Amino acid sequence: MPSTSAFTTSPTESLRAGPDVDLASVLAQSTPGFPGGKKMGQIKLAEESAQLSELQAKLFAESRFGGESSLLVVLQAMDTAGKGGIVRHVVGAVDPQGVKHYAFKAPTAAEKRHDFLWRIKKQLPGAGMIGVFDRSHYEDVLIQRVRGFAEPAVIEERYGAIRDFEAALVASGTRIVKIMLHISPEEQKKRLADRLEHEDKHWKYNPADLDERELWAEYQTAYQLAIERTATPDAPWYVVPADRKWYARIAVQQLIIDALQDMQLSWPPATFDVAAEKARLAQS
Repeated sequence: MPSTSAFTTSPTESLRAGPDVDLASVLAQSTPGFPGGKKMGQIKLAEESAQLSELQAKLFAESRFGGESSLLVVLQAMDTAGKGGIVRHVVGAVDPQGVKHYAFKAPTAAEKRHDFLWRIKKQLPGAGMIGVFDRSHYEDVLIQRVRGFAEPAVIEERYGAIRDFEAALVASGTRIVKIMLHISPEEQKKRLADRLEHEDKHWKYNPADLDERELWAEYQTAYQLAIERTATPDAPWYVVPADRKWYARIAVQQLIIDALQDMQLSWPPATFDVAAEKARLAQS
């Protein structure tokens, strides 16, 4: 019988979303593949942090001896879905020197003078790094589509540009894990209300979030299309139910662990005689 602190089916399998994804059928409050509850989820998050940290250290160490691999985690979601919590509680468990986190905002006037991928390329993780995009190039086919900032034909062209861009990244040694944190409108309402009720959370609240909330259906359609058009074997999408924060965190943690394990990382071999150095040290 499987342990209640373990996945019966890895999120890499159960949460993978291909071109045939049906976003409306994904229950935001569900916990696919995990038979335990919140307490067991919290235990798992703590227990697996050591494994994630070791894998990240191997990735970083390899790069110091010529390794060219890196990992890019793309986080996309509606407001309040928990991107910040993923960064703090999952990615925050590893050595910060091996992480490059970037939160993309609306493009500046200078950035708008370039191709939409120009600013993205500047923030890509180097060899040995885990890159985390809090929002990403997908904003240019999500909010741009919903708000009508770009023509439909332009959006269609961008899907192809994204596929080509990500294929080139993979070919150069960057593993890509694209994650949509899938929150329900009911849960978002609760979280927005909580921000308004507590003074220490007012800074998180943005009145514009309610404007975006009015376009919920349009955003779900935009996400559906983005996943359909850009999910590939080498740059897969994962739809993570996010109404239960504890589940979203352990699911993303496992997705990252699985990706790093699949990279077949190893500690660089010593470039010196270990036994001789031990002897020298003992005599010092």
